[in-house]
Amino acid sequence: MASHDEPYVVSATPTAYSTSSPPSPISNKRFAASTADVSEKVKGADSPSEGAAEGVNVKAAEKEFAELRRELSRQSSLHRIASRRSLDVEKQDEDEFDLLEFDFHMTDMRGADKANSEAGIRHKTAGVIFNELSVIGNGGMKIHIRTFPDAIKEFLLTPLIVLGPYLGLFKPEPKTILSRFNGVVKPGEMVLVLGRPNSGCSTFLKAIANQREGYLAVEGDVSYAGIEATEFKKRFAGEACYNQEEDVHHPTLTVGQTIDFALSTKTPGKRLPQQSPKQFRAVVLDTLLKMLNISHTKNTMVGNEFVRGVSGGERKRVSIAEMFAGRACVASWDNSTRGLDASTALDYAKSLRILTDVFQMTNFVSLYQAGEGIYQQFDKVLVIDEGREIFFGPASEARSYFLGLGFRDLSRQTTADYLTGCTDPNERQFADGRDESNVPSSPEALEAAFRASPYFSKMEKERAEYAKQLESEKNIQEEFRLAVRESKRRGVSKKSPYTVSFFAQVMALVRRQFQLKMQDKFSIFTSYFTSITIALIVGSVYLNLPESASGAFTRGGVIFIALLFNGLNAFSELPSQMMGRPILYKQIGFQFYRPSALSLAAIVADIPFSALQIMLFSIIIYFMAGLSRSAGAFFTFYIIIYLTFLAMTAFFRMIGTVCVSYDVAARLASFLVTGMVLYAGYMIPVFAMKRWLFWISYLNPLNYGFSALMTNEFMRLNLLCDPMYQVPSLLPQYPTTLGPNQVCTLRGAQPGNPYVSGTDYVETAFQYSPGDRWRNFGIIIAFFVGFQTLQMILVEIVAHGAHASSITVYKPEDKDTQVRNQRLQERKEAFRKGTAQQNLDGLIKTRKPFTWSNLCYTVPVPGGQKQLLDNVFGYVKPGTLTALMGASGAGKTTLLDVLADRKTMGVITGEIRIAGRPIGMDFQAGAAYCEQQDVHEWTTTVREALRFSAYLRQPKEVSKEEKDDYVEEIIQLLEMEDIADAMIGFPGYGLGVEARKRLTIGVELAAKPQLLLFLDEPTSGLDGQSAYNIVRFLKKLAAAGQAILCTIHQPNALLFEQFDRLLLLERGGKTVYFGDVGKDSHVLVNYLAKHGAHCPPDANPAEYMLDAIGAGTKKRVGPKPWSEVYLKSEEFAENKRVIEELNAQALKDFPEEKAATSRYNTSFLFQLKVVGKRTFLSFWRMPDYGFTRLFSHMIIALFTSLTFLMLGDSVAELQYRVFVIFIATVMPALILAQVEPTYIMARSTFVREDSSRMYSPFVFSLAQLVSEMPNSLLCATAFFLLLTYPAGFNTSSDRAGYQFFIILITEVYSVTLGQLVAALSPSIFIAALFNPFLLVIFSLFCGVTIPKPNMIYFWRVWMYQLDPFTRLISGMVSTELHGLEVRCKPEEFAVFQPPSGQTCGDWAQPYVDSMGGYLRDPNATSDCGFCQYNLGDQFYTPLGISFDDRWRDLGILIAFTAFNIICTLIASRFLRYANR
Repeated sequence: MASHDEPYVVSATPTAYSTSSPPSPISNKRFAASTADVSEKVKGADSPSEGAAEGVNVKAAEKEFAELRRELSRQSSLHRIASRRSLDVEKQDEDEFDLLEFDFHMTDMRGADKANSEAGIRHKTAGVIFNELSVIGNGGMKIHIRTFPDAIKEFLLTPLIVLGPYLGLFKPEPKTILSRFNGVVKPGEMVLVLGRPNSGCSTFLKAIANQREGYLAVEGDVSYAGIEATEFKKRFAGEACYNQEEDVHHPTLTVGQTIDFALSTKTPGKRLPQQSPKQFRAVVLDTLLKMLNISHTKNTMVGNEFVRGVSGGERKRVSIAEMFAGRACVASWDNSTRGLDASTALDYAKSLRILTDVFQMTNFVSLYQAGEGIYQQFDKVLVIDEGREIFFGPASEARSYFLGLGFRDLSRQTTADYLTGCTDPNERQFADGRDESNVPSSPEALEAAFRASPYFSKMEKERAEYAKQLESEKNIQEEFRLAVRESKRRGVSKKSPYTVSFFAQVMALVRRQFQLKMQDKFSIFTSYFTSITIALIVGSVYLNLPESASGAFTRGGVIFIALLFNGLNAFSELPSQMMGRPILYKQIGFQFYRPSALSLAAIVADIPFSALQIMLFSIIIYFMAGLSRSAGAFFTFYIIIYLTFLAMTAFFRMIGTVCVSYDVAARLASFLVTGMVLYAGYMIPVFAMKRWLFWISYLNPLNYGFSALMTNEFMRLNLLCDPMYQVPSLLPQYPTTLGPNQVCTLRGAQPGNPYVSGTDYVETAFQYSPGDRWRNFGIIIAFFVGFQTLQMILVEIVAHGAHASSITVYKPEDKDTQVRNQRLQERKEAFRKGTAQQNLDGLIKTRKPFTWSNLCYTVPVPGGQKQLLDNVFGYVKPGTLTALMGASGAGKTTLLDVLADRKTMGVITGEIRIAGRPIGMDFQAGAAYCEQQDVHEWTTTVREALRFSAYLRQPKEVSKEEKDDYVEEIIQLLEMEDIADAMIGFPGYGLGVEARKRLTIGVELAAKPQLLLFLDEPTSGLDGQSAYNIVRFLKKLAAAGQAILCTIHQPNALLFEQFDRLLLLERGGKTVYFGDVGKDSHVLVNYLAKHGAHCPPDANPAEYMLDAIGAGTKKRVGPKPWSEVYLKSEEFAENKRVIEELNAQALKDFPEEKAATSRYNTSFLFQLKVVGKRTFLSFWRMPDYGFTRLFSHMIIALFTSLTFLMLGDSVAELQYRVFVIFIATVMPALILAQVEPTYIMARSTFVREDSSRMYSPFVFSLAQLVSEMPNSLLCATAFFLLLTYPAGFNTSSDRAGYQFFIILITEVYSVTLGQLVAALSPSIFIAALFNPFLLVIFSLFCGVTIPKPNMIYFWRVWMYQLDPFTRLISGMVSTELHGLEVRCKPEEFAVFQPPSGQTCGDWAQPYVDSMGGYLRDPNATSDCGFCQYNLGDQFYTPLGISFDDRWRDLGILIAFTAFNIICTLIASRFLRYANR
């Protein structure tokens, strides 16, 4: 301990209500005293076995700090010796480096000279005072499930919805979430926040961390180091942080990179002399990793549920390290041990304790299922009941306080669970002679009791004294202010809450974004592969374009495709940008960087990758197509393509910033992209655009890019007028080269000149001037800068979903559900009062034992086989509850999968028997398996999900009414009366964790499993009371005769003893123990003691047994592996004997039954009816899905038809009609992007349901297809009406009817194609990779962008014929143009002079008769005008299209659709992508 000359010493275990003065500047002596006794504070860390632990070890952590201190002191000493030799020897004494002074910014050494000694060391700490803190949120309104009509109404009312809050409309009804909280927490203290789900714990943690966004009001006073919350938020926002429950990180970054990035944005300005920021980060990073025992993961990816990375416990420690790298003084941690096993959770608490003591932080932590060892780490505890503070005081005295109120002491319950249980009306028990009348029971009564207690008075006294001290000792607050100010780097405003400058933030983010790109090699490969492949395909189609009139239009086509592909490729940024929002909001909350810094860094980091990708694309397509072969032309082509890509990237990112969701962004993009494509100048030149719409082209970066590329190409060309473009020609009487009596029909041609200047061509055909090329280049740069600047401004303002609160939505009641819900509430009240009891009699009809012997399981791995289960024996008797436990990686879930017959790969040996016989086809239907992941159809309600399971899994002989009634029983049993009509949804929008877990169990129980119930981690992620409720319910089921095998995570002693038997595994799938648990776990404890492992009386046997066998972070007890001990034990011999006896007896008791002939309990048609109904309902309840698709169809059709409004009969308008028809090929692009994710997400639910033999894969696929049809019909109808009628298409019934029919078939074809691609793909990301290939190929080879005669032979003979769009274009073009009279406008006539003495008819009529078209005046003797077409048929006949083949084309398109359906059905049967 500290020497007695020290004026003030804080004990390592300070009492919560100490009246001694708190520290001012903290000395080295105090640090020595504090760290010397840290282990006294961290309970249970001094045992010899723990000294060798691999987990968080307090002594090892202290050693790391000591070594770091010595190293830094040495560095400082060497620096002083080198730089201060001229100083007096007496002033060169070497001070130790003080880690408290280090405080993650390593201030300069004290005592080096007189000035430093006098200035002292500034260390930032902030105690928290809260007085009458209340939080008001939204409430009072029951939200109903959104459906398709709601999306339409919301769209129409968008202006009102957006402006409503500003106009005083739609005022939410206020709801008090937290009411009048009071307390004080000093630096170096940890507070445990306890409460049931929805009691307000998360709200308190956010409010105390000064995160007040998302609430209507936060009332009361909160101060940090004496600074009011408002000023603290503005000036010191990064000093109070909230760490959310989920571990949100970039999965492809390594652990080291994740923490290093946090440090790079928080590297302070004041460091050791001559220590660079890089050296600082390296030292701190190494220290953090060692202290948290994750040094071995430094170069391992963080990972997530989709990317393989570190374990859940290690990922949690990464979150701790990242939070501490932020150097916040006040930290809130929300349920930070979710999903961790008991050992890892304790390690987490110890890590937090060490860092709190070392850095004198102020920590608030909420935990679920906190064991006693964890609870003992905390100084204070706050207990919340329905938003009211019912206790705040010393953690060591909380239990006695509630006992004093009159609650019964449940000695086997952990303190944390006991305190939470006192707030649960269903769980709490009163002391003998006490009841609700004389014990405060309601939240209001408990709050009043606390306010009247001595603890509240002590807290108020402590708070007043601390506030007075802060007021009187201004140096404490001033130290904090100066420490924060001096930690800022050069260039940062004193008032800024950030540590580093904007430029430094951008540089750090650029490095991180570059790392993200480099480490996501699959994305790099696929993007480059897609780009290069598309370039090769397009280049081969436009191979070596001739420098002649016949190559002019196609040259423009290849330029437009090159520009459009790269420009629209930027749209792929949207999903990743929106998925990155949670990480952005978390790190903004930590004040790592400004949001605009990320916007700028993202574009900078992309440049090396995108520049090379587009360079490769440009080289391939440019030189294969034979564009102008000069260096200047090529590099101009490249830089314009690339700048347009950058402008479009900034544009799409701006849309992603503004839009609340991807659906909204897709709607907006469909509108804007259509406008950009139509008004780029290729489909319709600017001068031909409608005068009231042409202004769109001036706002379109693609227009300037296309103009610059066209002039760049054609200014260097002289195009030869080949015979096809000479009028008259191609007959023997006409010259083969252009003569004085012929004209070239290419725009810009001069009479008698066989060459057409490329400049004249683009000036005449497009009104483009080569002189505008660099002006357009500058405009594109301006667009890029403008979009980027707008995005940077908007991202600072808009924060969609950053502060959203969780909501539950409900299905409106009908008469049936109203009656049923009323009955449920009546029975619930009767159960609560004890006037009724749940009756499970008759639940299980047959009681068959389940056994397994010599069970082994091996899987293939690189280099051989790996054994996951090693000769496991066991059994489950009907009416017993068996726990399956073991270390992480011991094979618990693997064993469950094998026993439940769910494995699809690997080799299983041994015997699995039910009633003494091998399991058969009907086993899965008779057994229920509650998987760890709660996978459900998210659009259904709780009651609907239970009924769905009952309808399909109970025998078909049971009537619908009986099944419905049984579902009500399940709702009652699982205590889900209040959420029976709640939509399942997803986290944040639907049921909470506990309710979803109950539903998972309910879905399996609804099947009335007669054989077995398997459960995998049913209590994971639940609070202590919810976990106990789940296990208590399982105990009731077992008492009713159910055989249950259940893996369990982190059980306390009370929970653990609910189990009848235990199967304990160690790593490698070896059995350590299989036998009874016993009252107070005495059977298990005796077994361990018999073999040398003595469980302490106050220890939790469930935790101790794991430590004893070496399953946690400690070495095992004893010299031999416990699996070897078990194999030689009498318990093992007895178990084998019982297995043989059970099988023999079961063979006698249960005669052999007829083998099942079907995998399913119900017929195919019944499955189709039930599944189809649910799928229809699902689509109806996905309003954004349906409306986004409908809106996209409508806006594209309307935009196109308004652009080409009421087309006339000129030659140009003939071409425009074809372009309008070509727009129909856009539909598949929209549909594929929506159908694929929907199908794949539905498939994940089907895979779970199919493993229970609920319904056939054919039923799943057919239901998905049929449910898409109503929306397809609606979309096709809207598209047809808005496209064809305003554009002036033929409205006769035979023509319009055909057009509608082929559009409808194309819509259905697109849906079936999307479902086929999805069925063939393992993930949404892989499915999306197919889309560019399919869409480019379909659009390229259908004959519009390059006519069939112009295609090279290789593509023309097979790809053109196999392209489904060929049938669409052929059918629609022939139907629209057949018999259409064409009349040229004056400027469209090709004017030539006839030979002297001949009329126009004498000279050109043979040509007209042969080629078609007409002469303006056959009798004229000069200025002969020739119109290329007089009937629409003459346009499409040379292209190989025939009006007579249009029904054949429709039939072929239907055949393509049928092919997709058949392949999808086959793929759904054989491709599940769910190997287990």
